[in-house]
Amino acid sequence: MSLLSRALPALRLYCIGLAVALHQLLRRLRPGGPPAPVSALAPGRCVRPLHPSLLLDPSGLVLQLLDRLRKSGFSSLHCLRFRLFPTQNGNVAIVTGGAKGIGYHTVKHLARLGMHVILAGNDESEGQEAVRKIKEETVNGKVEFLHCDLASMKSIRQFVQQFRAKNCPLHVLVNNAGVMLVPERKTEDGFEEHFGLNYLGHFLLTNLLLETLKQSGTRSRNARVITVSSATHYVGRLHLNDLQSRCSYSPHGAYAQSKLALVLFTYRLQHLMTADGSHVTANVVDPGVVNTELYKNVCWATKVVKWMTAWLFFKTPEEGASTSIYAAVSPELEGVGGIYLYNEQRTKSTDVSYDEELQRRLWTESCKMTRISDVGSRDL
Repeated sequence: MSLLSRALPALRLYCIGLAVALHQLLRRLRPGGPPAPVSALAPGRCVRPLHPSLLLDPSGLVLQLLDRLRKSGFSSLHCLRFRLFPTQNGNVAIVTGGAKGIGYHTVKHLARLGMHVILAGNDESEGQEAVRKIKEETVNGKVEFLHCDLASMKSIRQFVQQFRAKNCPLHVLVNNAGVMLVPERKTEDGFEEHFGLNYLGHFLLTNLLLETLKQSGTRSRNARVITVSSATHYVGRLHLNDLQSRCSYSPHGAYAQSKLALVLFTYRLQHLMTADGSHVTANVVDPGVVNTELYKNVCWATKVVKWMTAWLFFKTPEEGASTSIYAAVSPELEGVGGIYLYNEQRTKSTDVSYDEELQRRLWTESCKMTRISDVGSRDL
């Protein structure tokens, strides 16, 4: 693999990250403007939608930023807004990776709304500690931990069996867990880790829970599948002939590919649910650039830059969770599926993500990899 081919995926990923971070700062500096919906009971920021064309043109954002700094004098960083969502008493949610970061705050806010929330994770002690803290903060006893290692098909199936044994419905599934920029390594089943954990693990989990979701959704209140992707999908390349990145591994390229796969998966899932007449919606969310532990695998220089600038450019984990919460419970999205949400607003994803043939081919290949029946092949 040439040096250039190694460098390009990293360059694309850092450019997209810089563009989003700059846009987040612009939102903080924006004087006045209409308030935008934010997470339940959580402070948020005034926002405006990010135009996809700016994602690959950081220079345009830099010029806007400098102009905004000059006009505002850096005087108005925060524009606190509050939004209340309806209570969710009696509803059940599963959140993967809910022990820390964005997932933790997603679990906490859903629990605060009265939901029975199941935190799915691969660290028992970390998960139980998160459950204890959330119960204390929300005074909701219906929060629990179940072990689920998304890097293991066996563990995913065991998790689903444990959940089914509870004989409870499932109204919301939040596919939140993930890894980023890990060195080349494989999951228990031999898949490249970004693709295997970020995408295939959630693909299998969603499909195994799909029947329960269908049974739980109604005409007036659809069950919801929320999948967390990121702006890196805009620079992702899906290599159907080399999904495991065996020919030319790049952690940046593999990560971006997994996030693009999640968008394609969401759109295909919504197509199948609509064709089947099921009361289940599927949407994909982009949390933005968020200060979480995902960055532990970046190079030391990037860690230094992050340490120095995260307070200004990055969202907090709670802010990052706001769009997931919005997608999970907002009445505005009742019956609405197949959309990409950024800052709780509909946004256009990358053009290739709307390629229905590519969506179908990825779904079919994923069914083979996870050894489940391809419901899409029946052309519902």
